[in-house]
Amino acid sequence: MNKLISAGKKAIISSLKVKRNEKLLLVTDRQKMRIAEALALWAKKSGAEVTTYLMTETLRPITGPTSLFENMIKKANVIVYMLDARIEEKPFRGFMVEAGFKYGRICMMPGITVDMMERLVNIDFKNMDRLTRKVIRIIKDCPDVRVTNRFGTDITFSVKGRKWENDNGDISKKGMHGNLPAGECYTCPVERTFTGRIVFSLIDDKIGRGEMIFEKGTLVDFKGKGIKEILKGIGKDPTGRIIGEFGIGTNRGAKICKNMLEAEKAFGTVHFAIGDSYGLGKNKSKFHFDALVDKVTLTAGTKTIIKGGRYLVK
Repeated sequence: MNKLISAGKKAIISSLKVKRNEKLLLVTDRQKMRIAEALALWAKKSGAEVTTYLMTETLRPITGPTSLFENMIKKANVIVYMLDARIEEKPFRGFMVEAGFKYGRICMMPGITVDMMERLVNIDFKNMDRLTRKVIRIIKDCPDVRVTNRFGTDITFSVKGRKWENDNGDISKKGMHGNLPAGECYTCPVERTFTGRIVFSLIDDKIGRGEMIFEKGTLVDFKGKGIKEILKGIGKDPTGRIIGEFGIGTNRGAKICKNMLEAEKAFGTVHFAIGDSYGLGKNKSKFHFDALVDKVTLTAGTKTIIKGGRYLVK
């Protein structure tokens, strides 16, 4: 069994746990067809009814579903999204997440590559899950979280009362959504407590440092080409400037690269998103843009979880 086929088995059997007679919808483009074929193979072996939706370049960027596609989403038990990651398509991705776990369960894999499948999906999810759970136990309900790094990041906030999600690869039940590759825990900071500066190395698949300055949960100033392009797309929609997520990478194999799907899982990094909070906070938006912060020191009260990009928790 080659590595891609093996990774496809891991995704379908171990992560999504696809069952006989379930309806699986694969949303892909031509670049991801080898991956789609590996997933379809194991879904078929599991006895599922498999439908592949191929997005052509002539229809892109897609910002919203057609009425026929909406009906397909409603009928699917399991959805796998694999389109190449593009800024203009964030509203469509937002629709996919919301509708996907409303009607079934959804695995988001924007920008997934064969290399990422073979290297980061075909892994021991249990070991990764153990670390992720330990991090959540330390930081959960902490009223005093601080993230700093040597580039100028200094942001403080509370996560008291906020639910945490463990993206450990388990997307097996209705109402679940997650990524493959997996490997993070995330929540939404208490908005009014979120104040300070974030200096990021990557924002929504764009390399190049930038800055975001927040006051009480709202983006009030910024620097950098990537964030400038994103805010141009958001326009005057105020929901796109509210803090929506704080995440911590826990996948040992993930690297900082141009693909946020992998980069946000990297050890010793955290990420913040503006826009939709996926129901974990107060903000609801059609936008959601992640910014990666590396070489961080992360403290929760008096406990240091990461120092200079190295985990102190094992």
